[in-house]
Amino acid sequence: MVQGNRRIDRVLAEDFVTDLTALPLADIRERRREAEQEEVDLSYLRRVLQGRLDILRAELARRAGDETDLIQALPRILADDPGPGQRGPRGLGRHAAAEPSRADAHRRHVESLIADVDLSNPQAHDDESLRAVLVRLEDEERRVSVQRRAVQSAMDALTAEITRRYRDGDADPSDLLPSEA
Repeated sequence: MVQGNRRIDRVLAEDFVTDLTALPLADIRERRREAEQEEVDLSYLRRVLQGRLDILRAELARRAGDETDLIQALPRILADDPGPGQRGPRGLGRHAAAEPSRADAHRRHVESLIADVDLSNPQAHDDESLRAVLVRLEDEERRVSVQRRAVQSAMDALTAEITRRYRDGDADPSDLLPSEA
């Protein structure tokens, strides 16, 4: 298996989910945990990106006469549940049992993408600079979404192998019960 310093590189390596039948169940579970954590981190990063995108879009809409005030729109923009006509749920991923492990790094990454635009005062910037940042953030959000879907596919393959082992009797469900000491 490709060993890199970054978890995303390991999880997305071609051999991360190949030959699973040859691996011990403990190794498959560890890979599943690793993939789950990466999915949570990518979901968090994606949500941060989407929040910044929504703020920029609201400001541009306000300038075009479509919205009244950015401050009034913030509760809707920052809500976990999207409003009518907006994209799907904005939680921390479909498997939110874990917390993001790199929240600060993700925030710094997004802030570096918008370094030339202070989102605390988007009105201080012209439309062209806001649109340029919007394009950068949209590109990054698409890249993160592609990675997230690939990680979810790896999680699905690992989960399917664990399920198969229990279904076919290759794993003992009593191993999941706490041992009596």
